[in-house]
Amino acid sequence: MRYGYWMPVFGGWLRNVEDENMRADWDYVKTLAQRSEDLGYDLSLIAELNLNDIKGEEAPSLDAWSTAAALAAVTRKIELMVAVRPTFHSPALLAKQAANIDHISGGRISLNVVSSWWQDEAKKYGVHFEQHDDRYARTAEWLHVVDNLWKQDHFSFEGKFYKVTDSILQPKPVSRPRPFIYAGGESEAAKNLIAAQCDGYVMHGDEPQAIGRRIRDLQERRDRLGLPPMKFGVAAYSIVRNTEAEVKKELERITNVQGSAAGYKNYQQWLAGTQLENQVSLQDYSVSNRGLRSGLTGTPQQVADRIGEFEAVGVDLFLLQCSPQLEEMERFSEAVIQVLA
Repeated sequence: MRYGYWMPVFGGWLRNVEDENMRADWDYVKTLAQRSEDLGYDLSLIAELNLNDIKGEEAPSLDAWSTAAALAAVTRKIELMVAVRPTFHSPALLAKQAANIDHISGGRISLNVVSSWWQDEAKKYGVHFEQHDDRYARTAEWLHVVDNLWKQDHFSFEGKFYKVTDSILQPKPVSRPRPFIYAGGESEAAKNLIAAQCDGYVMHGDEPQAIGRRIRDLQERRDRLGLPPMKFGVAAYSIVRNTEAEVKKELERITNVQGSAAGYKNYQQWLAGTQLENQVSLQDYSVSNRGLRSGLTGTPQQVADRIGEFEAVGVDLFLLQCSPQLEEMERFSEAVIQVLA
């Protein structure tokens, strides 16, 4: 099992707690990334949104790609999984930027391709926003261009959304045959795209049985295409305490959400802009990415047992959120990662 974490580029994960003591600034994410390597974490997911969907649009949020480049230069071994939305990036230019960061990091860059969901953000940043399936059609072309530019020169392509002519990208990425590509989504368009063009499938939090069904579904799609096995990751919000009473107290603190919270409007737009298999609750909203559904909350032994259930259904990777992040990541490392290593 590999353990990753969401970099807190939004200044936290709790929509009902204004200040989580995890600033959305360079000093905090740098400290967190460097410390996480010593704690045994394998990777960090750096989300990409130009507006803050956790704390509200007026709150600060860090840019994903400049942050990733900076972190590549000050870390030694963690994988930097950087979110990228095709609607916001030319594929040829992004391929060039990512290849450069891959060199800076010594081959530690990967992509988490997101087909966008926030219509208001797109309008405010002057980006065209398309309907759901059109966004995935764009992503398919985008990935085709990026993949080929990483692997060959004098590449040409003309599609519905993109055109490149006799393009050259040097130097190529360090990673071979290319940087690893993750993506998530629960619609048919998303799952077909991911099975055909990506290397890893990352999922919102859910119980192990539901995650197992999704893994089997993607494996079957992959097998039908004659492609090698994928890697599978799950989002989870972690709470590790010595007693169940302490766990309950912390759960009550983080799920005391009001519908008037600053990020609630953004959450409603996320629901409108995605196609999910199941309905979500206000409790799911409280920590984002349905992280509490994964159930990594309990005593160290309870959490270790839950991790075993996920491993049994084929999960390779956790993408953890917690608050306050540095302190809780230290706790999780000591109680879980180091014990299970």
